[in-house]
Amino acid sequence: MPLFDHPLPDLLKYQGTNPRPADFDAYWDQALRALAAHDPQVELRPNLTLQSPTAQCFDLWFTGIGGARIYAKYLRPLNPAGRRPAVLQFHGYSGHSGDWMDKLAYVSAGFCVAALDCRGQGGRSEDLGGVRGNTLRGHIIRGLDETDPRKLYYHQVFLDTALLARIVMNFPEVDPTRVGAFGPSQGGALTLACAALEPRIKLAAPIFPFLCDYQRIWEMDLAKDAYEELRLYFRSFDPRHERAAATFTKLGYIDCQYLAPRIRAEVLMFTGLMDMICPPSTQFAAYNKITSAKDVVIYPDYGHEGLPGHADRIFNFFQGL
Repeated sequence: MPLFDHPLPDLLKYQGTNPRPADFDAYWDQALRALAAHDPQVELRPNLTLQSPTAQCFDLWFTGIGGARIYAKYLRPLNPAGRRPAVLQFHGYSGHSGDWMDKLAYVSAGFCVAALDCRGQGGRSEDLGGVRGNTLRGHIIRGLDETDPRKLYYHQVFLDTALLARIVMNFPEVDPTRVGAFGPSQGGALTLACAALEPRIKLAAPIFPFLCDYQRIWEMDLAKDAYEELRLYFRSFDPRHERAAATFTKLGYIDCQYLAPRIRAEVLMFTGLMDMICPPSTQFAAYNKITSAKDVVIYPDYGHEGLPGHADRIFNFFQGL
């Protein structure tokens, strides 16, 4: 098998490269305290776009940290009996929550489903912005030039995922002990973040997760495609890398590998060993720090693309909710 990253035995031991901020835990503990005191101002409105004989569809709106109105699609069985399991769906970078139709398999199996639109990407959620510095071509670097790392874009988005989980868990038709999360790429990162920040998540299925081990991306010369903004940032604002250590340390606040030890869910990760968008080593930097029950499904010849059979396997995995 051709290799461009570490061989699998080494991947299973790899612990990451990107620096971890010294106050990382205090940073996220403070964020969770702020979230606990936050009023999300939830609105649930019927949506009649999809005429389904089995599902009720709703536009779910809530206010995230910083005041942005956040949107998610929410579906539940037409006549839910008792409390049901629920799954949270997170989309890839620049995308959106998808069609109503692609959630019906879960609803038909008795699940409630919530699919988030990330702030300022391809869906309906607001991004209020308001940060100093560069905002060109990417969200990873948004807020890097602020002195307060709480203004990082993904600080807010990670909290949006936890807030969505709490909102869904509070719905009368949902059993809060039977909630799972899944998604590809950025959605894989948000799955990890959600499970870390809302420890009641029971099952998590990240698919080739993004937003892990930024310095490793740089060292592999893969700051392109979804990570292109890292290269543009250095070329424009630090061409001699005089602030590189500080930059990567600040990115450590939003590095999923350092949130991973907080996860209590059972995790089923999917990785293609030829993934040159989110290299396997960056994914394993997070996976190897998960201390709960976990497994990884390996696709030796696949990259950042559709992985045959993965959706079926995740559906079966969530039957354990």
